[in-house]
Amino acid sequence: MLYYVVAIVLIAFMFDFINGFHDSANSIATIVGTRVLSPLAAVIWAAFFNFLALFTTGTAVAKAVGSGMIDVAIVTPNVILGGLIGAIVWNLITWFYGIPSSSSHAIIGGYAGAAVAKSGWAAITWGIKWIQTLSFIVISPLVGMIAGFLLMVIVYWVFQRMGPGKVDRFFKIAQLTSSAALSWAHGGNDAQKTMGIIVGLLVSVNGLMATQTGIWHHLYLPDAKTIPLWVEVGAYSMISLGTLFGGWRIVHTMGSRITKLRPVGGFCAETGGALAIT
Repeated sequence: MLYYVVAIVLIAFMFDFINGFHDSANSIATIVGTRVLSPLAAVIWAAFFNFLALFTTGTAVAKAVGSGMIDVAIVTPNVILGGLIGAIVWNLITWFYGIPSSSSHAIIGGYAGAAVAKSGWAAITWGIKWIQTLSFIVISPLVGMIAGFLLMVIVYWVFQRMGPGKVDRFFKIAQLTSSAALSWAHGGNDAQKTMGIIVGLLVSVNGLMATQTGIWHHLYLPDAKTIPLWVEVGAYSMISLGTLFGGWRIVHTMGSRITKLRPVGGFCAETGGALAIT
């Protein structure tokens, strides 16, 4: 059982890595599409701010995923593994076909689906956490769209007397800031989902891990109130490494096939996205 748990932890980090190259593409596509940064420079830029979130965001999301959405009494390593495999398969399918989708939605859905398959709908701890999660799955794209629209209107009004060339030069610099904000928000939000999954796993086997010694004792977690440092560092490291590999299929879709963008449009899109995530 010990090595089974270790294997699931590694699979969780694998999901986080895939999340990095899958969802990071969404955060860098606009800055690549507007030619502000090359693809290589963009993924390095995004990876840095993904990891920076480790030092600037809390762990509230991780704690909610680890204990606030599924009845912890029915969580087992098999439930965690089922949720992870479902999310990984879906992410790989959408990556292969270049479909922009959310890894957060995939892992929450996979985790909930595996729990329901084991114990029925009673496995779901219906409450404010689920209301918030399901609401924002629908609301966040609308918030991003409205924020991007309003920013574009404001920007056009403020810069209406400035020539297109000067506007582009200004927003090529501004887009570096907006892209950094979006990557930071992505790292801080999505890495915590993986942290929550690992915490749920460790709490479910804390009876076994309490008897372990040496390095394996670090797998012991009495409850979901504390996130081990190695879980935090591992999650942020893997999502950042995944970002470095990039998701070029989705970059192409987001950067050019959905809409053509200039730097001013990229700035508004990224800022709107960052506001929606945070």
